[in-house]
Amino acid sequence: MRSMMFLIFLLLFNSAWAQRDTSFVEIVKMNPHIRLDIRYATPNNFLHQTVYPQARCFLRHDAAMAIDAVQKELELIGLGLKIFDGYRPLSVQKKMWQIMPNAHYVANPAKGSRHNRGMAVDLTLVDAEGNALPMPTEFDSFKEEAHQDFFNLPVDVLRNRWILRTVMEKHGFSPIRTEWWHYDFKGWKSYKVLDKSFETINE
Repeated sequence: MRSMMFLIFLLLFNSAWAQRDTSFVEIVKMNPHIRLDIRYATPNNFLHQTVYPQARCFLRHDAAMAIDAVQKELELIGLGLKIFDGYRPLSVQKKMWQIMPNAHYVANPAKGSRHNRGMAVDLTLVDAEGNALPMPTEFDSFKEEAHQDFFNLPVDVLRNRWILRTVMEKHGFSPIRTEWWHYDFKGWKSYKVLDKSFETINE
């Protein structure tokens, strides 16, 4: 009896998973209160080159809905999100690898990045006026201070990092150890690496 019930559960779970919404959502169309600072659409990044043709941010449906929930929760305490990066086409990943072929800084396009799946987001906190809150480092810093387990920081910086991490984890995101700004949404491994341009997404 237990084995039969378990089998039914697996069938229902797999069916629901197969029917999950894998479409993309453009963040500013979903929630215009979320601010963007898409660094790879400018030379203001660690590559010092513009690699995105447009300053736009897309995420897979489930990840986007979770980001919307994060924004709405933060607004209750007078804060909000500013996003640096979301979905990244594989062709851009290849361009980044050509500029800096070092796996310590850029994911090898042969394997693909979590950003190429549309399930990773780079972001920070802002106040109600859109001013960035103090964080451990600048975005895309490779200093030790950018690590999640680095604590020799001012109290307000530790508090801001804690707020961001706490609310993101509450809504299904997980941080990575070396980048305070990077979060992956649950289930990211099951999504395919894609090379859809921003212009052709959802076509």
